[in-house]
Amino acid sequence: MQFTWPGDLAEARRIQERLAVRVRLQRLQRAPRTVAGVDAAFSGNRISAAACLFSLPDLAPLEDAEASRPLDFPYIPGYLSYREGQAILEALAGLSQTPDLLLVDGQGIAHPRRFGIASFLGVLCGRPSIGCAKSRLVGDARDPGPRRGCSSRLVFGSELVGSVLRTRDGVRPVYVSPGHLIDVEGAVELVLSMTRVFRIPEPLRRAHTLSRAAAHIRRPD
Repeated sequence: MQFTWPGDLAEARRIQERLAVRVRLQRLQRAPRTVAGVDAAFSGNRISAAACLFSLPDLAPLEDAEASRPLDFPYIPGYLSYREGQAILEALAGLSQTPDLLLVDGQGIAHPRRFGIASFLGVLCGRPSIGCAKSRLVGDARDPGPRRGCSSRLVFGSELVGSVLRTRDGVRPVYVSPGHLIDVEGAVELVLSMTRVFRIPEPLRRAHTLSRAAAHIRRPD
């Protein structure tokens, strides 16, 4: 879909509220055969994004694409879509095939206006999307059990907006929320299936590594 980037914060909020009504939460219509993990990193006044395509269900890496552009939106909680979205969309456009599913380092509907970056990308791309975040933005939940696969409901107001999911025994959970064209149960099932050895799903780990490398960010010695 065509999209005009906002000129100020008030317009950014209006766009979120207008597009949020397009979000559809539903069971997946068919099992995805490919997924693109997307992430972005910052260095100075530039942002670098990576889109990493994997096959499903075997999680074989297929293709990577990167994009870098000037950073033109400040860090404001709840508005990550406008800070990272344009670079991520450019990285996705660099893939030779359109993924069946988007896996995003950020929130889906677990967001003050039910329209986090995973919902934003899902609606603009017309693809099922899942937010998988390392920290909570909104909502209340009990701590899930200690074993892999344990989860608890993430509730904001009276609405179920996601799940707190333990992806490895004894490690900190991740926060999974549907973005678009998927439901909470399906999002949790897919995130768990894409998490093999580490806490974070493999497509997101690769996108994180590549975006940081593109931004020339090194690990501390």
